[in-house]
Amino acid sequence: MKRLYVDIDGVLLTTKQIKPAEHLSIFLDFISSNFDCYWLTTHCRGFENNSIKYLSNHLTVSDLEKIKPFKETNWDALKTEAIDLASDFYWLEDYPFQSEMLILKSLNLENRLIKVELNGENNLLQVVRLLSKLL
Repeated sequence: MKRLYVDIDGVLLTTKQIKPAEHLSIFLDFISSNFDCYWLTTHCRGFENNSIKYLSNHLTVSDLEKIKPFKETNWDALKTEAIDLASDFYWLEDYPFQSEMLILKSLNLENRLIKVELNGENNLLQVVRLLSKLL
């Protein structure tokens, strides 16, 4: 099963007024059923595994159940430190650092980064359509 590394802020939650992204339940159903999911967020950085705790303030009980199987990652400076770059993976991120993009490019893996923008309608449904083509 392909791995999916998932950021929280700007991917699952909007960043201006922190709230669940539109169509989040559908999105979580899809990724939790089709990918081996890993958190790749500041909420699990450096042995701080607070992703579920943080999301419990924003998600429904039903959506929290969907993300329980997600695995935590550990990283220090760059999120790419936590990615198993030899695996079959995709990474959902709203704001990758230039240095992270350069690492992916140097390994010819830049197509594994999927930039998520929550500034329009149906953004997560568009990500579902894209990911479904990559399965």
